[in-house]
Order: sequence, then structure tokens, then C-alpha cells
Amino acid sequence: MTGLLVLAGTPIGDVDDAPPRLARELAAADVVAAEDTRRLRRLTQALGVAPAGRVVSYFEGNEAARTGELVEALTGGSRVLLVTDAGMPSVSDPGYRLVAAAVEAGVPVTAVPGPSAVLTALAVSGLPVDRFCFEGFLPRKAGERAGRLREVAAEPRTLVFFEAPHRLAEALAAMAEAFGADRPAAVCRELTKTYEEVRRGPLADLAAWAADGVRGEITVVVAGAPPAAPEQLDPAELARRVAVREEAGERRKEAIAAVAAQAGIPKREVFDAVVAAKHAPSAEPGRG
Repeated sequence: MTGLLVLAGTPIGDVDDAPPRLARELAAADVVAAEDTRRLRRLTQALGVAPAGRVVSYFEGNEAARTGELVEALTGGSRVLLVTDAGMPSVSDPGYRLVAAAVEAGVPVTAVPGPSAVLTALAVSGLPVDRFCFEGFLPRKAGERAGRLREVAAEPRTLVFFEAPHRLAEALAAMAEAFGADRPAAVCRELTKTYEEVRRGPLADLAAWAADGVRGEITVVVAGAPPAAPEQLDPAELARRVAVREEAGERRKEAIAAVAAQAGIPKREVFDAVVAAKHAPSAEPGRG
């Protein structure tokens, strides 16, 4: 019989946020793979549950080597529970490698939904949350970090980053340079913990605040890029663009609509430009 891989969310701060199923899964699993077995021990004590199965470590340093062992257990019929230090496995935490290997081996994968620093920070940020991108941790080296930020500078969706507290000031300063000093953002610190704090403001102001030093787990939420200002085109250029489309076989009505949409102006304005160009006097040839 094939086993089952269960990904379980764990509290990001307040242990009372643990999903009720977590204790049951901890008690039922044949193998519990934990990012930090010491943190797992504290969590199980707080939940009042003792894992009945074997507990093994599964972290960045041994993830590649231990994945094969866990897949072997899964294909042998074991129920394997994967937990990380906080939040959902695979989200900037160990897990993706094991999930991919389990799927390839034909092992079913399920999850115990739980707390997420990404979604919690988005919810309290005060920034748009209908569309967003999660970028994880930025590169540590300044040049690589600047390159990554340039790649997403024009992204219209809200951006979410994880960052280490000792690198926060540098990261915010780099964001202010790449996105603009006035881009709205929120720094969410110690979410759901005793000293939870959410700082909101322009990136430049947040960078100045962080320069004095910040502690704790950090999630940064940054507003997406504002819509680009409509391109300013004179009537002659509007008419020229319509003519180019017509020469390519497009009907005038559709060409006018397309040019108007690109320029962000009413179709009537483009139509008037086309009519004006049609009736404009032609330049007389020069005389020698």
C-alpha cells in the first residue's frame, strides 16, 4: 500500500493558532519530519500530544539526502507528517523537494491548512490584497538584490518579502531606490506574538526607521507599481499610427480603437485626428 504525505501548518507565533488537526496528525503519523526537532518538542508539549511515530530532522542541510529515505517510507505505506518551524512547509521552508519526489513516486499529498505569515501580513498591511506576488527572501549580496528588485519594479501586484532583521534596513533602502522613495509599504514584525508591530509608510521612511535596528521575524509588504501615465501623442502621430495599422490590413474602425486603447484616450479623439490629417494641405515641393 502507498502511504500519505501530510504537510502541516504550524503557528507563526501564538501556539493557540495551531489547527485542531495538527495534534491528531502528530499522534497518528508513522514518521514526523521536522525542520527543528527541538522546536517540535516544545510545540508537542504545548499541544499536549506525544508523537507515536519516529521523529526525524528535515532541514536545508539534510533535505537532499533525507528526501529519498522519506519517499521510501511513503512508498512502503507510511504516513509521513512534515512540519517546519513556523507556517506552511514549502513556503520559503523545506518541503518542495519532498513534495515533488512524492508526486513523482505516485504518493498522494495532502495538507493541514494553518497559519501563514504571507497571508497574515497581507491582511494587516492596509495595502491591496486582491492580487499579490510572494518573492520570499531577497539575495544577500547587494548587486544580486538590486537586480532582483529591478525585475519586479514595474509589477502592478502587491509584493511580499521575507527578510532577516539585521538586513532589513539595507533591503528597505534598496527597495526605495528600485521602486521609488514614496512607494507605500508595511513592515510586519513578530506577527501574532507578544510584541507584534506593523509599521506603515513610504519606503524611505521605513528604511530610516529600520536603520536604528529591528528584532524579530520580519515580513515586508510593498504596494505594486502605479499605472503608467498615458502616452502623450499629438494628432499627427495618432493619425500616423492608424495609417500604419490600415496598411497592415486592419479596418479603420478597429485601428482607431486599438490606437485609442494604447494611448489611453477616447476613440473620438483619434477619429478627429485621422479626419484632420486627411484634410491637411500637402506641402508644396520646393522650387529651385
